[in-house]
Amino acid sequence: QPYEVWEQTAKGLIELEMANRGIRYKDLARMLEELGIEESPEQINRKVNRKRFSAAFLVACLQAMGAKTISLD
Repeated sequence: QPYEVWEQTAKGLIELEMANRGIRYKDLARMLEELGIEESPEQINRKVNRKRFSAAFLVACLQAMGAKTISLD
């Protein structure tokens, strides 16, 4: 599957930011709510673990967590 590596990378970006900042899915759901995005912690968990989410969702998560830069290395 040509996108498998990129899907894993996107998942990793979210998980790395969460780990670095001590954020749980419950916290991320609250942070996304401040951006007008209504997702339950369970919905977010499923999306991230299935690696099936849009680029918009990825950017919204990173923005909500306060990420200023990302590294693709």
